[in-house]
Amino acid sequence: MTAEVRADPRTVIMSADDMRRALTRMSHELLERHAGVHGLVLVGIRTRGVPLARRVVNQLSQLEGVQTPYGELDITLSRDDLDRARPRPPRASSLPADIGGSTVVLVDDVLYTGRTIRAAMDALMDFGRPRAIQLMVMVDRGHRELPIRPDYVGKNVPTARQESIEVRLQEIDGIDAVLLRKGRGSAEGEPA
Repeated sequence: MTAEVRADPRTVIMSADDMRRALTRMSHELLERHAGVHGLVLVGIRTRGVPLARRVVNQLSQLEGVQTPYGELDITLSRDDLDRARPRPPRASSLPADIGGSTVVLVDDVLYTGRTIRAAMDALMDFGRPRAIQLMVMVDRGHRELPIRPDYVGKNVPTARQESIEVRLQEIDGIDAVLLRKGRGSAEGEPA
């Protein structure tokens, strides 16, 4: 009798080194586009956007020698597509005292339908009116339902709707990697 061997349905599409290089490149693109960090505020979208934003802030600090204002945004109450049967309790957002007149760079792990980003923009307006809002994501997987596009992208990964992208981060998961999972649907923060 032979034992059934189950293959791991996940494929590594970005290693820890790939992710580090992508964050470095995006940090340089941000500095080039804005000629420095003056007037910028980075805001990580909970959950995995928060450590990604911290990493970018640390890189910008090393490159420019000044600390870029940083915040964390919980969008739970602004979502229009969460499972109402199993609501997540919201967590506090913390942003710099005033984002008015600043360029806010929202940071998230995966861009899919665009609903997370729409909710983040709605939630952000509770803290003031930024001069501009930009978007930085580790992975853009396509399948947009809203007219939203990222300004800074770590990697474009065309996917089928039944596939999912899993961003793993050392701070949360104990490992840095981006995985493609076939046949599971949406695993990232944006429900299909």
